[in-house]
Amino acid sequence: MWALPYAPHPDYAAFKGLIYGQIDPRMREFFPAGVRSSIRLDEIDWGGVVVNGIPPLRYPRVVPAAAAGYLHDTHVVFGIDVNGEARAYPKRILAWHEMAVDRVGGLDLTIVYCTLCGTVIPFESRAGDRTFRFGTSGLLYQSNKLMFDEYTNSLWSTFEGEPVVGRLVGSGVKLRTRAVVTTTWKEWRSDHPNTTVLSLDTGYQRDYAEGAAYRDYFATDRLMFQVSRTDARLRNKTEVLVMQVSGGQTPGRTPVAIDAAFLRKHRVYSFEVGEERFVVVTSERGANRVYRVSLRFPEQRAGSSIVDTDGRRWRVTESDLVLESAPETRLARVSAQRAFWFGWYAQFPDTILIK
Repeated sequence: MWALPYAPHPDYAAFKGLIYGQIDPRMREFFPAGVRSSIRLDEIDWGGVVVNGIPPLRYPRVVPAAAAGYLHDTHVVFGIDVNGEARAYPKRILAWHEMAVDRVGGLDLTIVYCTLCGTVIPFESRAGDRTFRFGTSGLLYQSNKLMFDEYTNSLWSTFEGEPVVGRLVGSGVKLRTRAVVTTTWKEWRSDHPNTTVLSLDTGYQRDYAEGAAYRDYFATDRLMFQVSRTDARLRNKTEVLVMQVSGGQTPGRTPVAIDAAFLRKHRVYSFEVGEERFVVVTSERGANRVYRVSLRFPEQRAGSSIVDTDGRRWRVTESDLVLESAPETRLARVSAQRAFWFGWYAQFPDTILIK
């Protein structure tokens, strides 16, 4: 069906709402008659849960690093640093909730984790003059979770942070992303000794043991839900570092994916898209940080600093590369995230792949 031209019946959206309304009456509100959509409605699947059936964490309790005795050094965390405030979201907790609404560094954030496509993206909850309150719709697009805002019941892409079905489609509203790293608790804690981290006291009863959530899904290359296209250059669930950058041969932003295993072998890796130049710095434990640069960096072992081709040393921080000899000179970090190859490619088949 997905290989055929998309020519839906005028009442298809209402029909879809009628069907999904039998699962949860709230889903009917996502598909009113004549609803606007920027994606194929027939590529939206039910994910197996009701609205907010996977409950978001809302302003969860956090504790200092020293009080997080439940975390071991090798446990995976998603780390963010906003305006100098660092926070870690353990995978073992976030995988059960797939969304955390939080406030870090003075900003309200919506941190979305699509376990099916392996992607964590922190969004600023405020866009324009409105702070949005998001929930989990229970629906998927190309195996990627769709969130919804409680103000308009519009469905939003959790890859792009913009509405794709509903009243807000075409409004120009788009959430700003913040940078995140996937790393070990030991490395994040070492780099950010003042970090806070989620407490196990979430208000929910779950098996928060490391690796308990989605254990069977993560253990194979099989998909839980179909997508309209796949690409055999990498295995489905190969982890790639993904971003959308300005430049390239087409207007707008160009999608890029880099094999995470490739980056572990090339700890300081430079690439260009159009006239834009970037460098990816990968830590010993595999945390990736991308910076937009105007000069060249040779391949080298990355540490707390890296050296450019002129021999100048740059300090690696969460927000910038900082020239040690002149700290006012900085190269800004670019938002990038990890994803499974199949999930990214299904939505961005024109991706530039580096492997």
